[in-house]
Amino acid sequence: MTTGINYGSLMHQAMRGLIRTVLQDVQRDGLPGDHHFFITFDTGHPDVEIADWLSDRYPGEMTVVMQHWFDNLEVAEEGFAVTLNFGDAPERLYIPFDAVLTFVDPSVEFGLRFESMEDESDDDGALVPAPRAVKEPKVRPKIKEVDAPKAGRKDADVVSLDTFRK
Repeated sequence: MTTGINYGSLMHQAMRGLIRTVLQDVQRDGLPGDHHFFITFDTGHPDVEIADWLSDRYPGEMTVVMQHWFDNLEVAEEGFAVTLNFGDAPERLYIPFDAVLTFVDPSVEFGLRFESMEDESDDDGALVPAPRAVKEPKVRPKIKEVDAPKAGRKDADVVSLDTFRK
């Protein structure tokens, strides 16, 4: 039985779904315009499949770039496989979405960072940190001033989120 809503876990699922959708579009249509991705993943994740020499060289995490040359991108529900070129040596990799630590598209200044989740059990309802954007947007929306409340009716207080930012 859960003790609360596990928003961190739900956000991780949603953001991994976003990555899946983006990669499915690239699988179908190729990379549009200047888009390219830096994908950092946990090489120690039990379902990651990479060459032994890559896991020896990158025992904790590894960042791959999908830009000019990649081949055989296959996106599944739980992860994706792609062939990338490492110094003129093509290598096939399988990366489960649960192993992704960051996903960045620098062409549009978009990025996601997944915080470590020690226990990803869906049953415990524990609170975990939600994914954070790697870079904040350049323009923040402004809070619109509201007219004075009408007599006999109390309007909700408007609070700027900037108050809570570090």
